[in-house]
Amino acid sequence: MDVLVRLDEGSEPSPVWAQVSSVRGSRFSERPSRDVVTLYGVPSSESLALALAAALEARRAAVPGGSQSESERVLGVFADRDAVGDAEWRDQSTGQLVTHNLQIPLALLVETSGAILKDCGQAISRLIAGLLMPDWPEGTSRAISFSFAGGGASALAPTEAMFASLREADGFTFEGEDN
Repeated sequence: MDVLVRLDEGSEPSPVWAQVSSVRGSRFSERPSRDVVTLYGVPSSESLALALAAALEARRAAVPGGSQSESERVLGVFADRDAVGDAEWRDQSTGQLVTHNLQIPLALLVETSGAILKDCGQAISRLIAGLLMPDWPEGTSRAISFSFAGGGASALAPTEAMFASLREADGFTFEGEDN
């Protein structure tokens, strides 16, 4: 599962902590679908983990009569509320556009985000630090891309595979850093 984490630097306060949306890869592209997590306000490890949990749980949510790889999802992640949004896809038999409401309970988001933080909190902290670095070129969008273990069907597997890949990625260091 590919994820692009963006930081919205808008000056207006937003009631939404994050927005999670999916971007479907084209039929002719080598890149599969990816999720885009946009963080609002001052990001923290907890808000990013909550948004990542929403992305993961939205992928897991059943899409009646639709294919996960062909559905497009948009969710708002609010402070102290369920994540709400919708999924839409084109019905293969009729060609009609189908919309399905999504609501991911806050308790499930908190549980999943807690597991994400427990297993890969350091990697998430580094991602947040990268987004908040002061030396981004002026006018550029602050965004960092990363991948969870595999894509497609493996992204729907238990989160242990995802956590294992993040723990492995967390072991990498940069020139001049100690392990």
